[in-house]
Amino acid sequence: MTRLLLASLAALLLAGCQSALFGVVNARQPAGDTVAHRDIAFDGALSLDVYAPKGATKAPVVVFFYGGSWKSGKRQWYRWVGESLAARGIVVVIPDYRTWPKAKLDGFMDDAAHATAWAKANAARYGGNPARLFVMGHSAGAHIASLLATDKAWLNRVGMQPRDLAGFIGLAGPYDFLPLTNRSFIDMFGSTPQAQARSQPVNFVDGDEPPALILQGDADTTVKAANAVSLAQRYQARGEPVTLRLYPGVTHMSILFALGPSKDKAPVLDDVAHFVGAPLL
Repeated sequence: MTRLLLASLAALLLAGCQSALFGVVNARQPAGDTVAHRDIAFDGALSLDVYAPKGATKAPVVVFFYGGSWKSGKRQWYRWVGESLAARGIVVVIPDYRTWPKAKLDGFMDDAAHATAWAKANAARYGGNPARLFVMGHSAGAHIASLLATDKAWLNRVGMQPRDLAGFIGLAGPYDFLPLTNRSFIDMFGSTPQAQARSQPVNFVDGDEPPALILQGDADTTVKAANAVSLAQRYQARGEPVTLRLYPGVTHMSILFALGPSKDKAPVLDDVAHFVGAPLL
């Protein structure tokens, strides 16, 4: 992406025009040799979209959780993420999940667990391999994915465990962000230290996690790089396989946009493809 386009996208984001922002990004996504399966119900009123390479067979599967401060987001905005990853040989599942104030921690984590269980049960129908199932997210979505990979309680609710995952991929995620001062976050995660501790992925790394790829920009002023470093250190202390990539000059949103056709700032797409075992281009 050009600097002018990035500046324009940043202006739309600051103005709160997320729908317009992702409309621009989706419009710039080149047509690829992929197949989209949209509006698939998976848990009550919730739906998901699946993007798959044409003719996929036993491809790696990624469940991608979008960000939005646990307060906003729509799976349709992230069509470009699904198509971009599918073009690299990955079956991609992008689910919606309930957001605050309609849902708090237990609500959106329960939705995420059910989406992951759906992906495991249905991956083969779309050319995916359920034994190569990864959870991935950006920002708040990375937080959700990391809790699935570290806190057994969430996947246990759907008959799974973190070790059923082939790996976790986090982009610019908050993993170690206490104390809470924002009122909406206190309502979302709890007002007591004990309640808030449940929201912190670093508290649950116990040596029984799947491998992790933690990606972070060092110019991110929304979610500080200390979160990524802290989570990586917990994995290392437990002897768990973890790769930490700190991209110089990359911001909170540019790390996300690097999943698309742009590689101006960071090789995010290549790093993800390599981690899940998809072919490099």
